[in-house]
Amino acid sequence: MYPCDSEKFWFSGKGHWRDVSEENWSDWRWQMKHRIKTIDGFSKYLKLSKTEIEGLEFAKNRLSVAVTPYFLNLIDPLDPNCPIRKQVIPVKSESDYAPEEVWDPVGEEGSMPVESIVHRYPDRVLFLVTDRCASYCRYCTRSRLVSNAQGYGFHPQIEKGLEYIRGNSSVRDVLLSGGDPLLLSDDKLSYIIKSLHAIDHVEFVRIGTRVPVFLPQRITPSLLNVFSESPSLWISLHINHPHECTLDLKSAVEKLAKSGVPLGNQSVLLKGVNDNVETMRSLVHRLLMMRVKPYYLYQCDLIKGSSHLRTEVKKGLEIIRGLRGHTSGYAIPQFVIDSPKGGGKIPLSPDYVNFEEDGSISIKNYQGENFSYPAISENKAVSSFVD
Repeated sequence: MYPCDSEKFWFSGKGHWRDVSEENWSDWRWQMKHRIKTIDGFSKYLKLSKTEIEGLEFAKNRLSVAVTPYFLNLIDPLDPNCPIRKQVIPVKSESDYAPEEVWDPVGEEGSMPVESIVHRYPDRVLFLVTDRCASYCRYCTRSRLVSNAQGYGFHPQIEKGLEYIRGNSSVRDVLLSGGDPLLLSDDKLSYIIKSLHAIDHVEFVRIGTRVPVFLPQRITPSLLNVFSESPSLWISLHINHPHECTLDLKSAVEKLAKSGVPLGNQSVLLKGVNDNVETMRSLVHRLLMMRVKPYYLYQCDLIKGSSHLRTEVKKGLEIIRGLRGHTSGYAIPQFVIDSPKGGGKIPLSPDYVNFEEDGSISIKNYQGENFSYPAISENKAVSSFVD
């Protein structure tokens, strides 16, 4: 029984690597060194389909392939439709580009005043501090630069980025991303975070990461010490499916929470992965059990070669409607589209309200029942007190 088939709530174990010592298995550097990257490598553990073999061949010139031993254990070796598998194993469809797809789907290039900084919103910036990830998501918005498979030549400019932020007093919020910042050494990560906190106008720092999902072994005592000494630090995780919520991830996330770091989650809506209410409800419930707030549910960006993973926008609205009223408000993420060409994030919600001519509104609850909320009366309120 493999985790993608199992009803077991939390998965744990070394799986294919049961003969590896606990010391090695728990070492994040060992996990990185032994990532699976090739057709021959994957064939040892998975029954590859023809379209996956073709996808792996094509990926050599697009976005690198690498899967940690830990994460590969979550993949059903026989089912090409396993939701974990679909996220990290390329298929031939990656070579099919839809007309609307581009390499820079959210217009970051046009908002980069200096290399490594994306400054789209007035009060916050995106700081790209690395081009490496523990494993590579096949729908990656930055596949043009992450892993450098296409020869983009992106080289993070840490000092230039810090200098830009120091010189722009409007910046109060800095999001560290990449690539994945948690692949930086503890010392380098500490240097960046402390440098940002030393800037008077920077009020808080965020880290966007999928490393705890791919590589929970990275959450070491020394890394936790870096975080515990950092004021106003937030972490945004990227968990897409309930089967990613293993005992190892749960342990890593609990350590982060105990170190004082507030945690949120950003999921991407993906066809055949999490595009139904039942899967999303299971995911958000597990997130809350780990003290992680479901924050965003993203419509998949229009990155080249991602059409086989994208859903219709109405599917996301159906999921939000299916969650509302059937789970706690804390569990419901905000569904957003990061608009093409640099327009920023735009929230989308199901229609719950109609405005009437008399100024009142008709509102609909989660069961589809209609209620009326009256317009504000222009008459003066009558006092309930008697002279």
